[in-house]
Amino acid sequence: MSKNDFSRRRFFGAAAAGLAGITILPSMSFGAEKAATAAATGNTIRLGFIGMGRQAMFLLNGFIQIPGVEVVAGCDVYGRKRTRFENRVNEYYAKNNKKVEVKTYERFEELLSRKDIDAVVIATPDHWHAVIAIEACKAGKDVYLEKPMTFTILEGQELVKTVRATNRILGIGSQQRSDPNFQYAVRMVQNGHLGKIEKVNAYIGAPPRPYDLPKEDVPQDLNWDLWLGPLPGDIHFNKELNPPISLDPPKDETMWGAWRWYKEMGGGFTTDWGAHMYDIAQWGLGMDRNGPVEAAPIGDGTEFMKFIYANGVVLTSEPFDSGKTKGVKFQGDKGWLEVSRGHYKASDDSLLPPESGEKDDTPYETKIPHQINFIESVRSRLDPVVPAEIGHSSCTMCTVGNIACELGRPVKWDPIAESFGKDKEAVKLMHYDYRKPWKL
Repeated sequence: MSKNDFSRRRFFGAAAAGLAGITILPSMSFGAEKAATAAATGNTIRLGFIGMGRQAMFLLNGFIQIPGVEVVAGCDVYGRKRTRFENRVNEYYAKNNKKVEVKTYERFEELLSRKDIDAVVIATPDHWHAVIAIEACKAGKDVYLEKPMTFTILEGQELVKTVRATNRILGIGSQQRSDPNFQYAVRMVQNGHLGKIEKVNAYIGAPPRPYDLPKEDVPQDLNWDLWLGPLPGDIHFNKELNPPISLDPPKDETMWGAWRWYKEMGGGFTTDWGAHMYDIAQWGLGMDRNGPVEAAPIGDGTEFMKFIYANGVVLTSEPFDSGKTKGVKFQGDKGWLEVSRGHYKASDDSLLPPESGEKDDTPYETKIPHQINFIESVRSRLDPVVPAEIGHSSCTMCTVGNIACELGRPVKWDPIAESFGKDKEAVKLMHYDYRKPWKL
């Protein structure tokens, strides 16, 4: 027996707002009162945001409402996004009768130079993640970094080194690790309730494709050269890369930035959703800080990626249902289970989590336990649920898959040494030459 549509278990502190504005948190559940009290202990944590697009607005909606946190600065290369950020933050604090001064910047270096900022939230396009996060750590800031952790494997290696050398807290935004459904599924797998795991389906979607959008005029208040940063300067602007917003009347983005779908700027669905679903698969298989030893590409006799682990477990990007749900299916010799956002199905009722009796239909990105976990880590100086090493190993798995697809052939990977061995073609794709004056 199984349940097709297990009701979504409510995240504690789920915010009731979407992108249009910030709403006061409703009453908390699942121990959130205790978490919020812990977060409020000690001095106020002052946050700066770097990158203020669609995802940043979701993150702002959560972080600004955590007790003991103040949002004091923001940075973006798009002028109207800076204005929107200021308006949004000022409106929130005015409604709450709280005096907090917020200032915005075009260049992230200016924000990082402020001694009064304790931590930063980085929600830029992926190609900026490593450079900004490394500089933030060197400036003494803790970092909440959106997934995927980095654009290249070498960037991930350097960021991990910097985090540990500077003794900074770095948390990755793979927020499914703070979701009770995913936590329960992983517990069932790791405690042996499915028996020996033989196969995993982790459907995420397609790898990146070549950039083919037409060239358009750059908005006057967008610093396109700075948006590109270390990327090649011949990449042209199209509004789908940086979706327009309106200040009067207020209107937010209606789509995600399309840079993520093109290999010149992003990792496609492989990194965009792989940083969620491959991350859960790795967690369940006990492969955090590890990974597969071989990756086979789409086109190598199949339309799905295939990863092989040293213990013989095979993971594919093949869908597990006709609806092509982005999620994970663990298959063992004693049973199976499927888990995704708002969906939990298993071969036996004994594998199902207990129903909470509560429904929560708020947007997934507005739920804040993952953000509370980061604030608690900043205070305790203990690693969050997705620290740098785990974010790196999950991201690396995704990138290794993309490299196999780029080469059009299987590749061997040593997840401990983090090496392609003597495969010079694959090694070359572990990084790219930054445009001057940017460097890693």
